[in-house]
Amino acid sequence: MFYCFEFLVSLSSTFIRYRSIKVGSRSICGQKSTMGGLQGLLLVLFLQGLLGSSHVQAINNRFLPDSFKIGVANAAPQIEGAWNEGGKGETIWDRFAMTRPEMIIDRSTPEVACDSYHRWREDLAIIKGLNSQFYRLSIAWSRILPTGYYNGSQSINQEGVRYYKTLLRALNALDIEPMVTLYHWDLPQQLQDDFGGWLSPKVADLFAEYARLCYELFGDEIRWWITINEPKQVCEAGYGVGVFAPGIFKPGEGNYICAKNVLLAHAKAYRIYDEEFRATNKGKVAMVIDTPWFEPGSQRPDDVAAAERARLFMYGLYGHPIYYGDWPEIVKDRVALRSYGEGLEVSRLPEFTPEEKELIKGTHDYLTINYYATHMANATGEAPFDRRSTYDDMNIIEWLNPAWPKGGPDWFSIWPMGLRKVLNWLKETYGDHEIVITENGLSDNTGDIQDPHRIQYIRDHLSACLDAIYEDNVRLVGYMAWSFMDDWEWTGGYGSRIGMYYVDYNSPNRTRTRKASALYFREVCKNRCLVANCV
Repeated sequence: MFYCFEFLVSLSSTFIRYRSIKVGSRSICGQKSTMGGLQGLLLVLFLQGLLGSSHVQAINNRFLPDSFKIGVANAAPQIEGAWNEGGKGETIWDRFAMTRPEMIIDRSTPEVACDSYHRWREDLAIIKGLNSQFYRLSIAWSRILPTGYYNGSQSINQEGVRYYKTLLRALNALDIEPMVTLYHWDLPQQLQDDFGGWLSPKVADLFAEYARLCYELFGDEIRWWITINEPKQVCEAGYGVGVFAPGIFKPGEGNYICAKNVLLAHAKAYRIYDEEFRATNKGKVAMVIDTPWFEPGSQRPDDVAAAERARLFMYGLYGHPIYYGDWPEIVKDRVALRSYGEGLEVSRLPEFTPEEKELIKGTHDYLTINYYATHMANATGEAPFDRRSTYDDMNIIEWLNPAWPKGGPDWFSIWPMGLRKVLNWLKETYGDHEIVITENGLSDNTGDIQDPHRIQYIRDHLSACLDAIYEDNVRLVGYMAWSFMDDWEWTGGYGSRIGMYYVDYNSPNRTRTRKASALYFREVCKNRCLVANCV
């Protein structure tokens, strides 16, 4: 999950924004009802006073549909801490933060984070108190297999298994549906050392073995599985420009090799579940893909095409192979053009074999999107061929609309209509599938307990969801708010505040304090309504 710190890498007239971002059963949020008495009145007055009555009046006043499940999310490397406790092995983010502190804005590490490894009961109480139906969490690969390798039962860290089994059973006992991510960026460091990480297809095979093990160990507790979170961040930032772990700088090359291997890893893990576990566990499996919405800077045909090109490079690079079996045509054409312009005999974008296309195609049970912001896109002239980057391949200028409010990181450009537009784009591009928003939330650097800006963000984006459901007939079935509490935001460290609970990192207890947004979110879950009176 989520967002953190913005790196601006100047590429002539273009800027690349890298960030860490950060997506059931019966309802536990109660029956449809309106807020009653003084509590409801105070909340409405609070929103009108701090957010402006015009915003309240514009919000969709329909009830959340019964089929729409709402929850919260976070990930092991961002909240667990205990980086070398309980038999856990080192990850690439442990190594990156500790050996390259200059890459983290506050030079912090995930060694302790929110200490959720020890304080998980407190965290589950918070999630239950929010009336959340879902909790999206991740399993740390290196907490189950410390080196990343599965070599029989002796290679399994049983303490890690007990931790997650206890956590998952507690969630189900609280009637909170777990949605579990198998890989949230935290590759075991040993696999980076031995193979170069996601630059090697061998890691795809090892991931598939790890996935099978998790299905065997935890399948009775889990119905919603996510194989890999945000492959764009894994590959572009980790193996392209190197601003995320493991810090490999191979722009326009390493990112595409990584993309192919990550897709193969996902596909192999999906096929294992489909063939060996689905009949018994009856779960669903998907990959989580993130993107901003790209709005054209004008309605000129070349700018409209530039915005669509950006969507296909950012989301389609992973979505098209999963849904159609191959890279988007425009991606293949553009990378080939740039590669040949450099004098290369073959494209930098690796091809899939016919067998690989067949393996990857159709490996989805639902559509996913991690969405936070909307960016603008315009066409631009062809860059010199001695430059190599994804943005030169994409051939756009990306910019932020100055009229829109921003979050803590500058790239965080807030336009809720963008969420409605991306949901419709997913339906139009990939078909009428169930869609789950697996991450959405607001980052700031204030830590303000009274956070009307976060309330407004959540409310406006949920309103956009209702518009997509009721007006556009999008099959949106789930929404995960990132996050229920502040966390370690990758290169943003502890300064990027994303939670509905404030975490005091100076306290040995990592004290959690409820923000105003938590109260609003709790009432939305309870009443299935964004405003005081729904219809």
